[in-house]
Amino acid sequence: MDTEVLIVGAGPTGMTLANELLVAGVSTVVVDKLSQRSDLSKAGGVQSRTLEALDQRGLLEPLLATGNHPIGTGHFAGIALPPNLVRHRLPWRFVPQVVIEGFFEQHLAAQGIHIRRDHELVGLVQDGDRVTATFANGVTVRSRYLVAADGAHSMVRSLLRAEFPGRPGTSTMIASDVRLSGIDQLMSHTWNDDGHFAALFPLGTDPQGRELRRLVLGGPDRSLPREVPVTEDEIRDGLRTVFGARVRLLELRYARRITNAARQVTRYRHGRVFLAGDAAHVHLPLGAQGMNTGMQDALNLGWKLGAAVHGWAPENLLDTYHTERHPVGAAVLRNVQAQSLLMDWEGTRNPDVAATREIFTAMTQLPEVQHHLADMLSGMAIRYPMPGAEAHPLVGRPSPDLDLGAVRVHELLRSGRSVLLDPADTFAKVADLWSDRVDRAGQGADTEPMLIRPDGYVCWAGSADDLEPALGRWLGEPR
Repeated sequence: MDTEVLIVGAGPTGMTLANELLVAGVSTVVVDKLSQRSDLSKAGGVQSRTLEALDQRGLLEPLLATGNHPIGTGHFAGIALPPNLVRHRLPWRFVPQVVIEGFFEQHLAAQGIHIRRDHELVGLVQDGDRVTATFANGVTVRSRYLVAADGAHSMVRSLLRAEFPGRPGTSTMIASDVRLSGIDQLMSHTWNDDGHFAALFPLGTDPQGRELRRLVLGGPDRSLPREVPVTEDEIRDGLRTVFGARVRLLELRYARRITNAARQVTRYRHGRVFLAGDAAHVHLPLGAQGMNTGMQDALNLGWKLGAAVHGWAPENLLDTYHTERHPVGAAVLRNVQAQSLLMDWEGTRNPDVAATREIFTAMTQLPEVQHHLADMLSGMAIRYPMPGAEAHPLVGRPSPDLDLGAVRVHELLRSGRSVLLDPADTFAKVADLWSDRVDRAGQGADTEPMLIRPDGYVCWAGSADDLEPALGRWLGEPR
């Protein structure tokens, strides 16, 4: 075979996966149909759980060093959450997708993984031990596994004829990258009395130091077919309708029409082919949840593919990618659909929606509601279904970043191996049986014992009798 894993698509999902496989020591080829990396951003924020995962790989500080990436203020359906609501170790940041892609591409290239561009997939065949992919340029690549990270219009998904149920788009909005004058807020959601809507988010600065913003416009007369080009006059009219004369368009970099379609594939795994990111789930781009969910798909799948390639994956480990990530994607679709309804994108001014929004806005003043929404949107509320989750509150959740004295947990995870915290120094004998896959640490630390998977999720805690079964369940047979 030409490579162990072929990744189709070089967006944030595909390149996050490529890095996870690099950490796992797996040969990987990444292809993309574009001739060069896009300089446009579909997303603009990185949520807390994704930031933690980047920190666990030693990539967070270098990423944040690429520019000014301020801490964001959360919102649900345009209803602002308190700016001082600090729920998590790493509050979410404004980091445009184009910056993330450029950072990952440069990082991977430094490690010898170069994106193969101008590779448009046209054929896909799999058998018992390999996947053969053919491309329009005549190239054929054979791999043990293939991962579709090729976006909402995934050719891999099409060739698989994978079921992609859900709701088609019923309306469109305008999403554009612009330079404006007359705006001094980092982020805003504004409606006028007629139901026209504008949302603004920072996208950083261009090489000349000029500030760029993502502008989304919606309203009763904004829904046009996706193929209709967006004009500068249309953008200016939308700004004037919502803001009056105080906000002016200085430059339009890019504009497209987005829909409120909401779909998710029935299965994330098809034999040796896996679907991730927008290839697996599509929805309105709210809170950068699509990009973050895709990157977390990759973080979940990467170490499991590594285990399979290296031959120690337990039976059904690869199947847990679907059982763990499909419910997460479904939950994101539900919260985005709820936000879409409350935001009244189409400008219907439905009094029932207005009454619901008024009550919901009042509820967001309650700390319990704020905490629930912040955890949900950040990815920190994820709890994977695992044996033991019903008995211990940590199992299935992201690991706390404990201070173990000389080191913190997120630093231990940079090896890409599992970590067994053993504060009472009682598990040396059993840990030695899996010492090629797990690092034992935390002796003498003020913590309870726990087993943390390479993706940073706790898969065992508490009862000593359950440790050896958990090691076997997640790390395979002992050496």
